[in-house]
Amino acid sequence: MSSRIIRTLTIAAAVGALAACSSVPLDENGAGSGMDSSVSTGQVMDPFNPQSPLAQQRSVYFEFDSYTVPDQYRGVVEMHSGYLTSHPGQNVRVEGNTDARGSTEYNLALGQRRSDAVARMMTLLGVNANQVEAISFGKERPKALGNTEADYAENRRADFNYLR
Repeated sequence: MSSRIIRTLTIAAAVGALAACSSVPLDENGAGSGMDSSVSTGQVMDPFNPQSPLAQQRSVYFEFDSYTVPDQYRGVVEMHSGYLTSHPGQNVRVEGNTDARGSTEYNLALGQRRSDAVARMMTLLGVNANQVEAISFGKERPKALGNTEADYAENRRADFNYLR
């Protein structure tokens, strides 16, 4: 009897874990909603136009020592993914960054995991993997130069850098 309970709990845990992994809804084409984001927002979607949301929202911020894309930045990743799926000739470099704490080697690896996480989410949303390059700058390119928690939080990010 106890082995049946253990097996049932194991199956339930596996189902729960798999359900948690399916956090990126895709249509049958693998391209998110299938709509061009500029149609849904009514705004010009051009990463080189400073007035465009693509130019204004170029960063995904992370918690300390984490490379999990926070839910609050999912919309930013979806917006950039929608643009890239509708512009197959455009490429982007996702640049991972960290705060100043930790060794250079550790921060380079963490920055790479951050950029890889964003790039993976983009490919799950239908972006061709050949359009996305994930790199790390570690702690070498801070946005904020101070030593406060707010400064550190500003530096824990992955940036979208569109290539001409």
